[in-house]
Amino acid sequence: MQRADAGDAQGRAEPRAGGQVGAGAGGAIRLILAAILAGGQSRRFGTDKAAALYRGRPLLDHMRALGAEQADAVVVVGRDDGVCDRPHAGLGPLGGIAGALAYGAAHGYASVLTLPCDMPLLPEPLLPALLRRAPSFCLDAPVIGHWPSALAPSLLRHIAESPRRSVQNWARSIGALPIPSPAPLVNVNTPDDLLAL
Repeated sequence: MQRADAGDAQGRAEPRAGGQVGAGAGGAIRLILAAILAGGQSRRFGTDKAAALYRGRPLLDHMRALGAEQADAVVVVGRDDGVCDRPHAGLGPLGGIAGALAYGAAHGYASVLTLPCDMPLLPEPLLPALLRRAPSFCLDAPVIGHWPSALAPSLLRHIAESPRRSVQNWARSIGALPIPSPAPLVNVNTPDDLLAL
């Protein structure tokens, strides 16, 4: 089992004790990868919001820690030193999810839990609910989702063929289960949003 070290912003993963592993059909071990989507341009924030401090730590570190609680490994997607968006940068969250799924498939992860870099206060029941089934996604923030790694090729086809870059549209097209958040979600789009947390 693997997870990224808490100080490691790259896509590398290191061993983890006691990871959340489930058994698949026939008792096969099913590893889960958490992928923090951090490739946005932070236009409304004005600077790199993934690096913005919340309670003395960058938002990205908070999200990596949250991912490490739920998965066997954590990677960061969409940054120069992390996992690359697929098929290229500039496609929004779907490109980040495609990069995460391709990385997960190539490294033996059965599924990928995708998380944004700007929501450090997710309601506790949300992620366990998503992890019960893949594919599933948060109805209130579709970038938060649990996706089988095997969907990487179909997502790449969807990106190539569809003019709309909507995570929710893709999720619905593959029959992903929409799961509403049990409480309102707060994300950080501006410096004022961060101060309000």
